[in-house]
Amino acid sequence: MMITPRSFGGVFGKIGMARQNSSYAKSLQGKINISLLFIVATAVVSFMIISITQSRIAVRNTAIEYTSQLIDMMNESIDSYITSMESIARIVVENSDVRSYLFTETGDERLRAEYGERAAELFQTLTDTGSDICNIGIIGENGRYLINDTATKINPYAGYENTDWYQEALLGEEVITSSHVQNVVSDEFPWVVTLSREIPGRGDGEAAVLFVDLNFSSISRLCEKTNLGAKGYVFIMDDSGNLIYHPKQRLIYSGLLEEEFTPDMLQNGDVVFSGDGQKLYTVSKSEITGWTMVGVTYLDEMMSRTGRLRNLFYLMAVVLVGVALTMSVFLTDMVTKPLRKLRETMKVVEGGNFEVEIEEPDTGDEISDLFRSFRNMILKIRELIEQNTAEQREKRKSELNALQAQINPHFLYNTLDSIIWMAEGGNIRDVVLMTSSLAKLLRKSISNKNEMVTLEEEIEYTRSYLTIQKMRYVDKLEYEIDVEPVVLQMEIVKLIIQPIVENAIYHGIKYKEGKGLIRITGGFQDDRIVLRVSDNGVGMTKEALSHVFDERVTDTRKNGVGVLNVHRRIRLYYGGEYGLSFESEEGKGTCVSIHLPLPEMEREWIKRKTESGGE
Repeated sequence: MMITPRSFGGVFGKIGMARQNSSYAKSLQGKINISLLFIVATAVVSFMIISITQSRIAVRNTAIEYTSQLIDMMNESIDSYITSMESIARIVVENSDVRSYLFTETGDERLRAEYGERAAELFQTLTDTGSDICNIGIIGENGRYLINDTATKINPYAGYENTDWYQEALLGEEVITSSHVQNVVSDEFPWVVTLSREIPGRGDGEAAVLFVDLNFSSISRLCEKTNLGAKGYVFIMDDSGNLIYHPKQRLIYSGLLEEEFTPDMLQNGDVVFSGDGQKLYTVSKSEITGWTMVGVTYLDEMMSRTGRLRNLFYLMAVVLVGVALTMSVFLTDMVTKPLRKLRETMKVVEGGNFEVEIEEPDTGDEISDLFRSFRNMILKIRELIEQNTAEQREKRKSELNALQAQINPHFLYNTLDSIIWMAEGGNIRDVVLMTSSLAKLLRKSISNKNEMVTLEEEIEYTRSYLTIQKMRYVDKLEYEIDVEPVVLQMEIVKLIIQPIVENAIYHGIKYKEGKGLIRITGGFQDDRIVLRVSDNGVGMTKEALSHVFDERVTDTRKNGVGVLNVHRRIRLYYGGEYGLSFESEEGKGTCVSIHLPLPEMEREWIKRKTESGGE
């Protein structure tokens, strides 16, 4: 039955006329109308009050539980950083080359230099396994030191002897500092978290300190990506109540902003409210670092959903009362029969059968309209189901393409064979380089959490791939990478450069006589980022170039993704004006240009930096 303002008007009009007749209240119709109206109104109001109250409680409890889980997960992530640093520290402290370099008394400087070289190689390997490690260094009381590599010089004005991480480590303690500026390396001042511990010497009064610096931007990025609503945020405090990270740390230090949370509030539990009751603080303390992770959620954001729900309940109450009145006035045998039939049909549909045939009654009234609307709804649901099925099919196809975009077995087998061959030949340095590059490649390939990565991460992934291919094709391949630093931190769609490079190797360089060159360049032009992958391979004919985006069967042993997949993903994310463009000349090579948008904020920032001469 279709309820319209006219039908409501008719209902209330009949009630008004009926009130003029004293016998209406005594009639069965009057009793049904009044009783039904009272029952429905009481039930609706009671249900509405209970539902609104319970929904507010449920929303708040859900927000608290979600925030608590999120904060605990962030704490675990930070603890994993510290655990990784502790593992690195143990490896370095127990390494014989490190101890020999620090404590061996010998007049043979060449021998000590060899110890230093091997220790530096260990540092480099450990740094490669942890991309967030900024510095690994050892400083002995005897004046010997080694930081990152043999070429790095210590800052003579650093005053590290007076720092807590140095002094407390010499006392035999493992020290984890809060965030600070590390100035121990000349001309470098990174913002880091430092782990330090003692390296015992072989005699009295002979000791050294190992320190590992974690780039603090890793922790700040983790906090910045945490979603606690439009206004919510996360900050970190040490066990003394000092701020380690806060999104508005500068304003707090300058006295322009004050955070209401204090360590004393922790006595009230893991979830506390601010003094004005507008903020919810959710707390999680790490047993490893002693740091306290605090999530801040605003109550007005939490309760905004209950406001919408309350309005929905009001609307439902009005609709229910109106339906009750309409049915109580117009309920007759003539309407109950098609309604029962409609109810049976709806049960069939509720059971999942959308192929049921609906016979529309020839009554010409609201009941007929209701049947027609229900039939149209079923038809629309059928269309949506078919559309959803098609979309899921395309999604599965995309997921298959994404899976094929990972390191394919054929490439992996050849790389491992190359490593075995080099190891048998005693080329240890090449084995380390190729293994390290393969590890980076596998790490990026296995990590599928984010579709978006920075351009710098995409370049590093491609560099690892090219390093392996160059070592496999020693006399066949060279590469150059020249991307403007100003665009390296821009976020782009993942895995769009390496497939183009792979395509250039297998279809351009592989069939070229002599050594091939692949060159990757990038920068910004006008309002977009343009990346170019060029090769001096065999090139393409005009006919092949005109069909470069045609559908074809993908060879997973060679080109796992293909230019068409990359082109479609870019256009899907950014729009039809972006994607790939090709330039090629047979016998001279091919150049693939990747066109990506430049966000407005970054566009203005780059413009100002360029005009001022900054990098």
